[in-house]
Amino acid sequence: MKRVLFVCLGNICRSPTAHGVFQHVVDCGGLGMQVEVDSAGTAAYHVGNGPDSRSVSAAKSRGYDLSALRARQAVEADFQRFDYILAMDHNNLENLKDLCPENYEGHLGLFLDFAPNISESEVPDPYYGGSDGFGHVLDLVEEAAEGLLADIRRELS
Repeated sequence: MKRVLFVCLGNICRSPTAHGVFQHVVDCGGLGMQVEVDSAGTAAYHVGNGPDSRSVSAAKSRGYDLSALRARQAVEADFQRFDYILAMDHNNLENLKDLCPENYEGHLGLFLDFAPNISESEVPDPYYGGSDGFGHVLDLVEEAAEGLLADIRRELS
């Protein structure tokens, strides 16, 4: 079993999008029983809330369902549970490093590290931008999800 946690700031735009897309990719790849997926935020602004309606709408237009997801804050115990903890940007990665215990043996890094064909290193926060930003987030997340799945397949075999 491999466990993956996606992390952004508030857990209402980028990380739930990554959560929903990656869950879909995992399920379609036949690994639903071998890979657990979750998402969280480094801040507690939106704990208990569903994803931003624009994220939900953009995801739905591509066949992903984010409706059951609820925001939560990343906690130190996540480092005991998850094999991959993937931040959407450098700021959230630094916040996670501050939370990370010294003995963490999993993979802590940027999600887009799994998308070698993309020149961007961060998934940009679409919250204050226009609707095009949510589509761009999906483009990046879909590419990285395939790379992450390939990495996990190697780990599991």
